Amino acid sequence: MGRALIDGMTRAEVVHSNAVSVVEPDEKSQSWWREHRPACKIANFLSESIAGAEVVILAVKPDIVEQAAKEGGRGWSGRLVMSVAAGISLEKLTRWLGTDRVIRVMPNTPCLVGEGASAHCCAGGVTSADRSLAKSMLSAVSWAGEVAEKQMDAVTGLSGSGPAYVCVMIEALADGGVFAGLPRDIAMRLATQTVLGTAQMISQLPDKHPAELKDAVASPGGTTIAGLRALEQNGVRAGLINAVAAAAQRSSELG
Repeated sequence: MGRALIDGMTRAEVVHSNAVSVVEPDEKSQSWWREHRPACKIANFLSESIAGAEVVILAVKPDIVEQAAKEGGRGWSGRLVMSVAAGISLEKLTRWLGTDRVIRVMPNTPCLVGEGASAHCCAGGVTSADRSLAKSMLSAVSWAGEVAEKQMDAVTGLSGSGPAYVCVMIEALADGGVFAGLPRDIAMRLATQTVLGTAQMISQLPDKHPAELKDAVASPGGTTIAGLRALEQNGVRAGLINAVAAAAQRSSELG
């Protein structure tokens, strides 16, 4: 996720590669940075990297946030820290980091191509300038909105995990096309473009409820209503609702 954010921000030129210092212990990941973002500095130690930073994006797994906080020592003070660790509360972050200038962020992987969705909440030490800076950084790669912290697990379950659900949907639609007789490459392109185009249509017609747009396609006794009936018989709607709820619950457990 850290790679997606930084790569997206550098592509959008809201952050310049030569101003980025990456702490990455994995050699394979280091190789990616050297190949794709050679201007970024690769640092070996967290404390030395954050010492001169104005903003730190803490993009580590939830179970090692506390360890990373300890490795940074007292260096967290005086900088804006943006954590993307799922489930880790502002209370824990401020306690472990020793500062309340902390923003908890839940972005998603489409940030890599500038089409992400992100939500964030702020601790007490975050200034209005910090809020504006975080919003501009996130807006360069995503839709960005501020929510109450109690809503962050739901954000994680919906948009944080959502790209995986959409990938499964596209794969399944393409499989259906292949089953019906289409070549795999044509089926995948049709499935992908159908999801992309429908999302853009809903986004650009905010006064139209998705159900209204769905009904416009489903003519009486036609092909679409037959397909919708099959979706309902197989519990697709309930499955998606349950997926969001399960991921939100897991986010809460991780915290």
